[in-house]
Amino acid sequence: MISQYLRIGIVFLAGLLLSACAQEAKQVVHLHGNTMGTTYNVKYVIDERGQVEGLQDEIDARLVEINKLMSTYDPTSELSRFNQNRYTTPVALSAETTKVVNEALRLGELSHGVLDVTVGPLVNLWGFGPNKRPEKVPSEEQIAEVRAYVGLDKINMTPDGLRKLHPMVYVDLSTIAKGYGVDQVAEIMEKNNLHDYLVEIGGEMRVKGERGNGEEWLIAIEKPVSTERSVQKIVSVGTNAIATSGDYRNYYEMDGKRYSHLIDPRTGAPITHNLVSVTVVHPSSMTADGLATAFNVMGWDEAKALAEKEDLAVFLIKRTKDGFEEYASPQFDEIVEVKN
Repeated sequence: MISQYLRIGIVFLAGLLLSACAQEAKQVVHLHGNTMGTTYNVKYVIDERGQVEGLQDEIDARLVEINKLMSTYDPTSELSRFNQNRYTTPVALSAETTKVVNEALRLGELSHGVLDVTVGPLVNLWGFGPNKRPEKVPSEEQIAEVRAYVGLDKINMTPDGLRKLHPMVYVDLSTIAKGYGVDQVAEIMEKNNLHDYLVEIGGEMRVKGERGNGEEWLIAIEKPVSTERSVQKIVSVGTNAIATSGDYRNYYEMDGKRYSHLIDPRTGAPITHNLVSVTVVHPSSMTADGLATAFNVMGWDEAKALAEKEDLAVFLIKRTKDGFEEYASPQFDEIVEVKN
């Protein structure tokens, strides 16, 4: 399964809840299963052909292929073999893994290094990886030791493949791999001439067309509170992907201080700002997936500035002394219809 170092817990925090249809004029088929250490859901509206024979098998096989390329839990995957390599010579990668790495590098540059696919060792150091939570907060020396091989400046893509500039570099694509999986399943739907569908993997979602009653797909953005599951907004996003990142459930407290699972690679430490939830709408689920994490790490002011500069559809929620404050970028207001 795909490792979830940076986005650990976000898969079920994402706040993207599938809306039920009370009375559907057309039958909707619901396919579901397990993938990438989480679950997937696919809904599509049946046309005159009826259910598509073998569709779930095709989806399952495709997701297995992606895992065999990009999982960090599978020691034989292509990405795991790259991570196990302790040389600084380029390593040839498949076209698919290269595509995802290149998008991760592009988003890393766009976010001024905030989206960093090498940050996993720091996440683990702070107790949010597969290892046990630390008995005490990491020291400055421990953080500095790990930061020596963390950073986008420690890898580059060459004509011969992906190259480490430090032999200990560890790449984790979980911040965008689930989104890539969503995009690939959407391609399967299109290939099968299905144009009214919803695809979701671990909270990352992409929709097109209409649900069975002829209305648009409705998506709920979760209220960023850890004590209950409730809805902040119900939205329609047209033909787009939507991803949400939050830090309001996955954290721990030590000596009276709260430590978020979201690590800022610029400091090597958990975020401390008051931005608690970020939703991004974009045609690509892979891109929306990565951007949601990046904006959540960078904080309210920096996220607002970048969203407006790059004309991105972004919805932010920050915690205030009186409750919550919302911000919707101009592009979000333009393409997203709020239902409540």
